Amino acid sequence: MSAETSVQSAGSFTRLRLRFRDWRGSRPFWAGLFTMLGGVPIAYFPYATLKLGTMSIAMATTAGAGSLIIGVLLFTLGLTMWFQQATRIFAGVAAIVLALVSLVVSNIGGFILGFLFALIGGALSASWAPGKPAADAGRRAASQDPAGDGGAGTAPENAAGGPGEPHPLPDPVHGAGAEDSNGGYRVG
Repeated sequence: MSAETSVQSAGSFTRLRLRFRDWRGSRPFWAGLFTMLGGVPIAYFPYATLKLGTMSIAMATTAGAGSLIIGVLLFTLGLTMWFQQATRIFAGVAAIVLALVSLVVSNIGGFILGFLFALIGGALSASWAPGKPAADAGRRAASQDPAGDGGAGTAPENAAGGPGEPHPLPDPVHGAGAEDSNGGYRVG
């Protein structure tokens, strides 16, 4: 073993962690995770037999097949959110609908636990939008002065966001096109 061995393994772990962080940041990761976690209790509880001492509790109902189908579909939708970002809105809406259907079909949506996870995952997926590339953010930061107001000598075309950028929306409280410090528009 050399002195560099531990550095290389720490470096590979850091590289893997950073690669995973980049992969996670480019897709609705938490939406997919919550949706998959929501499918597990919905599919599991109708087939589970819980033991409390000598007493066994079985939740076998006539809706067992429906619960299994909903659980598998939610798990599949979660994977779809991860690997097919173009269908994230459809997958989010479908997850919300399946979560609502699970309330009736699957033992109150997997004892509310699966329902809540699937509902949150579907909402996160439907509302997720891909971020802007880092180069675009750096270009916008360089075009503004440190105060963030564009400076007194800013040309009118730069005040509107420059070519290829959306025109700022009027803000009745803070003036036309007021932006916050990170370039997003203020709501109120």
